[in-house]
Amino acid sequence: MKRWIDATLKQWKDRPGRKPLVVQGARQVGKTYALEKFGRESFPQCHVVNFEQNPLFCRIFQDDLAPERIVSELGLVLGKRIDPGADLLILDEIQECPLALTALKYFAERMPQMAVCAAGSLLGVRLGDSSFPVGKVEELRMAPMPFEEFLLAGPNAELAAAYREVTISNPPGEVLHGLLWREFRFYMLAGGLPECVESFQAGRGDLHEASREVRKIQNRLAAHHLADMAKHSGRQNAMHLERLWRNIPAQLGRDQSGSAPKFVFKDAVPGLRGYERLAGAIDWLEAAGLALRHPIVDSGRLPFPAHEKENFFKLFLFDVGLLGALGQLPTAAILQQDFGSFKGYCAENFVAQEFHAAGLRSVCWREGRAEVEFLFEREGCVVPVEVKSGHVTHAKSLGSFQAKYQPPGAYILSGRAGAKPLSVRRHLPIYMAAKLANRG
Repeated sequence: MKRWIDATLKQWKDRPGRKPLVVQGARQVGKTYALEKFGRESFPQCHVVNFEQNPLFCRIFQDDLAPERIVSELGLVLGKRIDPGADLLILDEIQECPLALTALKYFAERMPQMAVCAAGSLLGVRLGDSSFPVGKVEELRMAPMPFEEFLLAGPNAELAAAYREVTISNPPGEVLHGLLWREFRFYMLAGGLPECVESFQAGRGDLHEASREVRKIQNRLAAHHLADMAKHSGRQNAMHLERLWRNIPAQLGRDQSGSAPKFVFKDAVPGLRGYERLAGAIDWLEAAGLALRHPIVDSGRLPFPAHEKENFFKLFLFDVGLLGALGQLPTAAILQQDFGSFKGYCAENFVAQEFHAAGLRSVCWREGRAEVEFLFEREGCVVPVEVKSGHVTHAKSLGSFQAKYQPPGAYILSGRAGAKPLSVRRHLPIYMAAKLANRG
């Protein structure tokens, strides 16, 4: 499957003065696959060191952190010589060996010709600041596949190419919109985890069977994440993490207004009340990449952090497909877009996920009863975005925001095809959310 990280990795390889690269992200987003594909295509040889599968690799880093010795002994264990000037060395599941992460500093200083990539899924919760070689590595965060990558993995290359040509100023017409909306519904079911995408695209000729298989995979992957919580946080903390993570869909479905509500701490985890008691678990889920924290501000002016409160936010799941699985939404209902008020929260989760994948930081605005789901900053200006899950696009709150703060532009994302702008307000299909982040 084509991922945009492929081009980024090739740029890293050819960049003068490159440093070791650390690829972070939640488990099962495709880090290892992308790095191994990159190694096969761009280097004479690719050497994969997986610290989780073979503890012997970690022992190599215990004597000292001299790159010359480490490379030599890794080659002995792998059974083939590593050429520092030509090959790629992949240190996978590096969170299992903190000394290997520290060693990247010495690779940068003493063996800069060695192309080294590391991949880790729980670096934010397993390692302290002292273990991370700040300034000596380059970092890259990887998210689940966004909608455009889902299209690229599908059978219709022309449709994927047509979507790439769609822009904010040139939205899709009715025919193209109908085709893309169908794919959007499929994405809402499958989500962006590569294994789920691959399974759905391979079996989409029979939607019933493809949906059933995808849900089985999603349930299995969710179980793997829960096992990670137990392994890396201790039994008591893991119980809190599991309950909190499973509570996210219920929290999103708590309000019948059609917009995702503020996260409420009461009863999120039985026996724990208040932000202070849950802050550690929420931080853990965010650091592990399993939850997306979305601050709520009470002003539409910059800078956003000046108007944020630590305990006032929405909490989304990192993948909309897993959101459906954890929320036990029937796959048939998702495909038919017939799942009641929860449809609005899924749509909002989708936009949050697309923005996150594109590296766009956003917040929610709420003053009194008025709420705009997303605000982001562009060239020193605030851009408001209202999300509608269907074709009804009344936007009273957006009108209130525009009247008070006079932003230079505003967007409504919905199930409608794109339309010409009305004043400074544009209507765009919701699947174009990433185009806002990239100004495409």
